[in-house]
Amino acid sequence: MRNPFPNPRRRLSLPLSLLAAVLLAGGITLLTLWCQPNSFRGLLSGFLRQPLLIVLNALPVGLLLLAAAALLRNVFFGAALVNLAVCALSIANRVKIEVRDEPVFPRDFALLKEVGSALESYDIHYPAAQIAAVVLVTAALLALGVFIGCKPFPAKRLRGWAGSLAGFALSLAVLTGLIFTVYASKGLYQSFKVSNAEYVPAVFNDLGFPYAFCHHFTTYLVDRPEGFSRAGAEEWETGDRTGLGKDVSVIMVMNEAFSDITDAPAFPYTEENDPLPNLHALRRDPHALSGHVVVPGFAGGTANTEFDVLTGMQTMALSASTTSAMRAVNRNLDSLFRVFGNDGYETAFCHPGDNWFYNRENVYRWFGAEESLFIGDMEAPEYKGRWVTDDYTADLIEGAFEKARAPLFHFTTTIQNHMSYTADKYGPGYRFPPTGISGLSEEAETLLSVYVEGVRDADAMLGRLWKYFDAQSEPVVLVYWGDHLPYLGNDMLGYKELGVDVAPGPDGRENLAAYKTPYVLWANDSAAEVLDWDNAAEALDLPETVSACFLGAAVLELTGRGEESPWFSFLNALRRELPVVQKSTYQLADGSFTEELSGEQRELVQKWRRWGYYKLQYKEVP
Repeated sequence: MRNPFPNPRRRLSLPLSLLAAVLLAGGITLLTLWCQPNSFRGLLSGFLRQPLLIVLNALPVGLLLLAAAALLRNVFFGAALVNLAVCALSIANRVKIEVRDEPVFPRDFALLKEVGSALESYDIHYPAAQIAAVVLVTAALLALGVFIGCKPFPAKRLRGWAGSLAGFALSLAVLTGLIFTVYASKGLYQSFKVSNAEYVPAVFNDLGFPYAFCHHFTTYLVDRPEGFSRAGAEEWETGDRTGLGKDVSVIMVMNEAFSDITDAPAFPYTEENDPLPNLHALRRDPHALSGHVVVPGFAGGTANTEFDVLTGMQTMALSASTTSAMRAVNRNLDSLFRVFGNDGYETAFCHPGDNWFYNRENVYRWFGAEESLFIGDMEAPEYKGRWVTDDYTADLIEGAFEKARAPLFHFTTTIQNHMSYTADKYGPGYRFPPTGISGLSEEAETLLSVYVEGVRDADAMLGRLWKYFDAQSEPVVLVYWGDHLPYLGNDMLGYKELGVDVAPGPDGRENLAAYKTPYVLWANDSAAEVLDWDNAAEALDLPETVSACFLGAAVLELTGRGEESPWFSFLNALRRELPVVQKSTYQLADGSFTEELSGEQRELVQKWRRWGYYKLQYKEVP
């Protein structure tokens, strides 16, 4: 076929071609950064203070340009292709941040077929100036390629397609190697100063889209379980039903860092000054079940516990590397919200923190919550120090219950007792009751006294909700537990001085004491009557210690919904066989521990992992 373009009038030598590639890569990088939603001038100012970011953003653009130039045998044609592709991604990132407060990740390529429906769901304002600039620059580069070519490579063997393919492959190989080494480095990524390290869109904006995008090729990974079959997993997704359960409102409250470490022998508390009087009293109520949940993280990872309880999947099983369960979610998922919602319940999530933290604003929509309430939506929130109080959060729960026109499923994550437990946590001059423990270091005394103050307020919240729902004629089940143990100083300082062992064993086995938080599951008199409490509680077979991922399924079974979802039904069966699964540590139904499962038990765990992977990656949930 005849070339429609005339032969270029000028051809650049190899050195000039390489120089052109460097200059063009720099220009494309600047245009890519200009397409971001933040201030371009402010971004460049930050780069001048941290010049390594200039290299980290330009390098992937330059390597892509070399690959395209080698393949097309023209540095300007290659630059046009890379400019269009990279800037289009940057504009997509801008649009996604503006409409969903979330940047573009590499994993989004797996969701291209869902883009159409997403475009229909949002009022999108496309950045016309940026789009026009990208189109014009691309057209200019194509025009330059028509009139300015590149001289053949000096080595004859590399002048044909073999050389072009070799240059293309080598450039991509170098880029791939950098992505899995330099760009994958968490230490390097976290070493740069950003305006808000917890807010992922802000990190993308401050570090530059090309660098941040390349870094996230190796984050939020979900490993494909051995032996996974998509067709096989689809066969398990049969038998969903609705309407089997009893109409009792379910209020689930996960309290920040709530624990019963004050029950440790080192604390000299009596009935008169017990920080947990309501928890201890509620445990003795005839309509209560209590014990401990084994959560996925120690001293952090609140959202991972939310994910485990609500979905029945396990954060620690998603990837061999550390991952954030919420950041691994990018599609509609089955959850407690959907089971209750399908039975006509009103469903809501409440958290007196920012909606972007852990990407909760998007994730709870994907979980199926009809309503989500965050700090920006709350009227006159009450603070104790920098965090919203548990008492104010109890107000919100009671208000939601009173406004509900149908049975309510309500899930709350509190925030008041969030770290750090420093003397100024509740403001200067705040006086904390001493622990009464002799021999503590000054640092440990501060950590513990500040933390216990938050525990008192958390227990007071439990007592308030207990009293409130006990007075209601409508049937209500209240579930209350902690998301993780508190951080009490470097090298487990507070725990060591208390004599509480939360360190892993010498052989590397998990010490479950590091992951146990208290739970209590209680029904008011009306709910106890509706559920036939004594028989329902006995049939539940809920042990003293259970993995957090089984807690939600147990609540469904208690309310008569154990067979509505094949997934949650399976979880209840698995819980009866292996109530605790924590990495390679398993607790059996008789309370004994093992690291060697029987063949049948191993098959159950494998099915759990494969089924969860199918739900997270493939299942279409309307």
